This record gives sequence, structure tokens and C-alpha cells, in this order.
Amino acid sequence: MRAVIQRVRRAEVRSEGAVLGSIGPGLCVLLGVAEGDAVEDAVWLAAKVVGLRVLADDEGKMNRDLHETGGELLVVSQFTLHAAYRKGNRPSFIAAARPETAIPLYERFIAEAATLLGRPVATGRFGADMDVELVNDGPVTILMDTATKS
Repeated sequence: MRAVIQRVRRAEVRSEGAVLGSIGPGLCVLLGVAEGDAVEDAVWLAAKVVGLRVLADDEGKMNRDLHETGGELLVVSQFTLHAAYRKGNRPSFIAAARPETAIPLYERFIAEAATLLGRPVATGRFGADMDVELVNDGPVTILMDTATKS
């Protein structure tokens, strides 16, 4: 699984003109599921994201997580995070998991994050054409990949 994590002042995802998910200060996660990913990846990544200490403390230093700040979490599926681009100029998405594999892992990541946070997680809609609007705070953007976890 790959996640692009952005610290945001606010974020919103819409599809067909309807707001699907919206948050204030917190983290916006673009999440891609790859072939070969497993439940363990979703659980590990959710814990890393929820515990990520990139939110400001009283001195303005990146030292707090979502629990400590009351920050919110928005998760948006994005299969294009697994684009292969070495050959030619048209990306290949063959490494991205098929929906029958990706949807349960995407949903498990969300459920795990909500359990760890003790509150709901805002989301987009898997497979939908979505507009994501956010104000990156910092800017702070972090890439995590379960293929390189240790």
C-alpha cells in the first residue's frame, strides 16, 4: 500500500457535485492498494498514519499526532499511486490491485484508522471520479509504502 499523507488546514472530496468527505485541520491521505498487499499492510499503515507526529505543538514544532490535536482524517482511494512510468510516456497501472482486492483493504485501512482514532474517518468513494481540494499546511507531505516498512 502506498499513502501520500498531507498535513492540511482543511480538505474536501466531491463527486458529481456532492461532498463525500470534509475535514478541518488534520491529515489528508491518498491511498493506493497494490497487488500482493494484505490485511497486515492496512493495519500497519493505519497505525503509522494515525500515530504520525507531524502536527504542531505549542511551540509550532512537528511533535503531535491526530489524538493529541483532535485533528481529523480524510482518506481518498487513488490507484494511480502505483503507476509504472519507466517505459514510454503512458503510465501503466498493472501493479494496482483489482477492485475485488483493493476495496476490502481500503475499507480495512479506514476501519482500523477509525478504531485507533476513536471517531469516524472522512472518505471519498472508491472508484469514483472525484475532485479533491485541500490547503496543505506547511507544506508537509509524506510518502509511505508498506513495501519498504521495516
